[in-house]
Amino acid sequence: MDKKGKRGDSCGISDKKGKEHMVKQIIIYILLFFGAVIQGLAMSLFLFPHNIPSGGGAGLAILLNHFFHLPLGFALWIANAVFLIFALNYFGFTWTIKTILSVATTSLTVSYMTENVFLTHIHIGLDLLLGSIFYGIGVGTLIRVGSSSGGMVIPSLMIARIRNWNPGVVMFWINLCIFLLTSVVIDYKIILFAIICQFLSTRVIDYIYVLEVPKIPSLSLSWRRK
Repeated sequence: MDKKGKRGDSCGISDKKGKEHMVKQIIIYILLFFGAVIQGLAMSLFLFPHNIPSGGGAGLAILLNHFFHLPLGFALWIANAVFLIFALNYFGFTWTIKTILSVATTSLTVSYMTENVFLTHIHIGLDLLLGSIFYGIGVGTLIRVGSSSGGMVIPSLMIARIRNWNPGVVMFWINLCIFLLTSVVIDYKIILFAIICQFLSTRVIDYIYVLEVPKIPSLSLSWRRK
């Protein structure tokens, strides 16, 4: 084969790889928006009506809503915005952009659903179960595509990196402090519901994380590589 033919084959292979990469990126962002919407639905339809925080960020949003009467969606964005500013230096551009997109999508979903959709609540136990499952599905999907649900994930990872501590332990104590504050301000039973929500949702997240799917190299926890 002449040089021209070799160059043609190389260009063909390069174009094919480029198209495959583009398709993978499209799938990643479709899954990102899917996970963020599911997370927002879990919060707005099942957890927030009972003031149950799914995590530390959601707990702060509930407190901002309680004290300043801010819409829950806007309060959720405020609770994440400060930490996102610092995330860029710690976790890189791609991870931060994906997290911003997920937080924005979740906040918009919460805002729309709380203002326009009313769901009849049969029992708080059923809402807690459904909310935890859907929240776990949403966050698990975000983790699979190299994003984050925002909230206390960001400061927990920052503190863990600075102090060389286990990020899971840091996140647990930060969330616990916020849950305690929320329960004192609003209702002492909230801390029990929040812990149950954390337990159930993390089981779902772990299941999705180890779930075998057709491998896409780009799907990774980019903040762990950094």
